[in-house]
This record gives sequence, C-alpha cells and structure tokens, in this order.
Amino acid sequence: MSKIKPSQGAPYARIMGVGGYRPTRVVPNEVILETIDSSDEWIRSRSGIATRHWASDEETVATMSIEASGKAIADAGITPEQIGAVIVSTVSHFKQTPAIATEIAHKIGAGKPAAFDISAGCAGFGYGLTLAKGMIVEGSAEYVLVIGVERLSDLTDLTDRATAFLFGDGAGAVIVGPSKVPAIGPTIWGSEGDKSETIKQTVAWDEFHTERPEKFPAITQEGQAVFRWAVFEMAKVAQQALDAAGIAPEDLDVFIPHQANMRIIDSMVKTLKLPENVTVARDVETTGNTSAASIPLAMERLLATGQAKSGDTALVIGFGAGLVYAATVVTLP
Repeated sequence: MSKIKPSQGAPYARIMGVGGYRPTRVVPNEVILETIDSSDEWIRSRSGIATRHWASDEETVATMSIEASGKAIADAGITPEQIGAVIVSTVSHFKQTPAIATEIAHKIGAGKPAAFDISAGCAGFGYGLTLAKGMIVEGSAEYVLVIGVERLSDLTDLTDRATAFLFGDGAGAVIVGPSKVPAIGPTIWGSEGDKSETIKQTVAWDEFHTERPEKFPAITQEGQAVFRWAVFEMAKVAQQALDAAGIAPEDLDVFIPHQANMRIIDSMVKTLKLPENVTVARDVETTGNTSAASIPLAMERLLATGQAKSGDTALVIGFGAGLVYAATVVTLP
C-alpha cells in the first residue's frame, strides 16, 4: 500500500482569460517585395497574408509576453500572486539559459511559481495548454499562465522567396484554472520525427559559433511537403480531437487552427466538413505566421471583435516544426 497522499486538484480545468500583444509596426507585402522577386498577388494567393507585425528593439520576447500576460490575468479576474506556474512556448528566445519564463514570472509579480520554456514550434501553445491542464487537475498549481510568443522576424531570411513573407511577431497568453465541468478536452498530440528536415533552422548554433557563416540562422521549410502534411494529416488529427471530446462538427462554434497559411485553413475546413455557421479564425491575413503565438492571438481577436463569445465550443490545433502537432476542444473564456 502506497503511503503517498493523493493529489488534491480540481476535477477539471478551463481557460479563464486570454490576452494578446501585436507589435506596433505593421509590415505590408510591399516591404517584403524589396528583397524577393515576387508580387503582392502571388503572396496573397499562396498564403493569404497581406500584412504582418514586426517587433522593434524594445518589443522583446519578454516585453511582448508581459503585455499579453497582463491582459490575460485581468481577463481571468485573478492576481499575479495566484499563478502557480508559467509555461512559455517559443523558438525565438536566444538565450540557452535561463528560461525566459522565469524573467516573465518575476516581472509580472507572480512570486515564486514554477517557470519553464518549451520548444514545440507551432504546436507549442497546445503542448503548454495540455501541461497546464494536468497541473490543475493534479493539484500542483491552481492557476497556470501559458504563453506563446515569437520574434520570428529575427529568424527570417528576407532573401528566401519561399519564406520571407510568412513570419510575424507577437505574443498570446491564457490563464488556465479550475473548473467544475469539462472545458478542455483530451489532447491528440504527437510527432513525426522522420519529417524533421521539412521545417528547420538553416544553421545550428554550434555551427554558427565555430564556422561563422555569412548569414544569421533562419527558418526554412519545404513548402509543398509541409502543405500536404498539414492538409491531409492534420485534418485527421483534428477529427480525432473532436471524437475524443464527443463533439460533432455541427456542435462546434469556432475553429482556431494554427495560422500558417490561408490555403491550409480553408482546406482543413473543407476536409472536416464544418458547417457554414462555424466561425473560422483567419488571423493570418493581417498577422502572418507567429508560430506558438498564433492560436492565442487568433482566439483573443475573435473574442475582442465579437466573432466568438464566452462559452463557445472551439476546436484548436497547432502543427509545425518537428514535425509535431496538438489538437483539443476547449470552451472559450
């Protein structure tokens, strides 16, 4: 017989508040065309992107996260001192250690919470949300701050015709807390490491340190391979998440996929046979691909504009470098 006392967590967890931060500089496609041979029409037709936000020197991974976190905390109606853990998903914090989560936790006045970073690319928000849910139910934290944040402009090769127009900067945050009813469904997540070369950093940090290549490391991808994988395989994962939550497409109110590409989003909607009344996040048009930040940023905008409302049932799915993915059904805060 075990002598360990059982955990005293909540029966369920839910998203209680959401916040977002977009850098003040808006970058239209015309700026991207200064360094690549393309056209505004081509960029829009291939990605659906018209503008994106790029951070200034003052808009760091930490400062953007702090702004988004403050909004999420206020939206949830709690105080920073009540936060028991801070999880930050990012691939663009360039210090190997310490985790940026510790700095953010301190600067928002959270006291001494558990704080750590995760690297799961564009699926990072889903990974963080799942970890937060586990903490709430297990009882190791009452409230968890989950942040997705990127400064992908730092990792963009502006001469790469395939990727120069894709990426943007920003931060999205949610507070996850206790719930008396199910409000975050089972997560369908996983990885396909045999496809790890399809999205990657061009030069590893150790190579950059020793060999000093002319170009700073950037993100590159095999566009067609990623597109096919996202359209055909991720629609299956999204359906599995619906099935696991016991939700039929006609019961869904909102669909918030990773904002990678408008064509991918539209193809997933068609494959999933979502009814026309389901609100679909298409934040990519004006925000670009912000990797781990894209889902909470899109969620925040839908709620702020009234396109979605508190209590709506939403399917969220993130997918990207790894290749990794995570999908779940949530009740919107």
